[in-house]
Amino acid sequence: MIHIIKKPTDIPGDDSTSMVVKEIRHQGGECSFLDIDAVDPFSTDLSGALIWICGLKQDEHQFEVCHALSVTNRMINTPMAIFTCASKVLTSTLLKQKGVPTPHTFFTSSRGTASSIIKRLGRVVSKPVYGFDGNGIFLVSSPEQLGNPPYYLQEYVPNDRDFRVFVIDGEAIGAITRISDSLTHNIHQGGSGMPVEIDRRMGELAVSAAQAVGVDYGGVDLLPCGNDYTVLEVNGTPNWHCMGVNIPRYLAQYLLEQERLEKG
Repeated sequence: MIHIIKKPTDIPGDDSTSMVVKEIRHQGGECSFLDIDAVDPFSTDLSGALIWICGLKQDEHQFEVCHALSVTNRMINTPMAIFTCASKVLTSTLLKQKGVPTPHTFFTSSRGTASSIIKRLGRVVSKPVYGFDGNGIFLVSSPEQLGNPPYYLQEYVPNDRDFRVFVIDGEAIGAITRISDSLTHNIHQGGSGMPVEIDRRMGELAVSAAQAVGVDYGGVDLLPCGNDYTVLEVNGTPNWHCMGVNIPRYLAQYLLEQERLEKG
């Protein structure tokens, strides 16, 4: 039995959880939904199970319960990997430490330091540390545009598109390019996506980034940068809009394989 924590942002017509559930059952597996808000980790008898976290709220209770459950259960992705991906600071640190190309990044609570960075670079991209769906990302060209600290700032890489590569178990299996007239090409911000072939370098970087942050599967966002790519971030609870491959089928297959391994 695979226990599933539903993605809180699922809606009719865009229901990631149900897509994978349908594939799990089609492949002969069994699954049930786990209401994480109703679980007390000190009284549950859930142990030795496989739990798939399709999504979590940015919520202290949900994270702590999942983290506690991970002591005696196999979690995909692990709460720590999901938290790592949610934190742009931690993600950037790990990408840099592992030698994965990523834009020059700065993080400070000092307005003076942030102002000096902007004056030196001319333009930087400001992002919320725990943002999602492309919200709160904007181009900053003067210190007067800074909001409240802390400041997570990245060098501006001129582009008219980005790429989302879906990685499962160390393999890049699908990719899209996202195009828009805005700074962020996220589909939730009005970008349009279309499937693309995964070239060798794109696949290498996506896999390296996923491994750096410790996800079993993830969506890796890349920007073209000269003749190469640079990794922006990794999503630990990704959607797969516009993918040309059947991601739910591949994901269900992986979950069932991991369940069999758990059973021994």
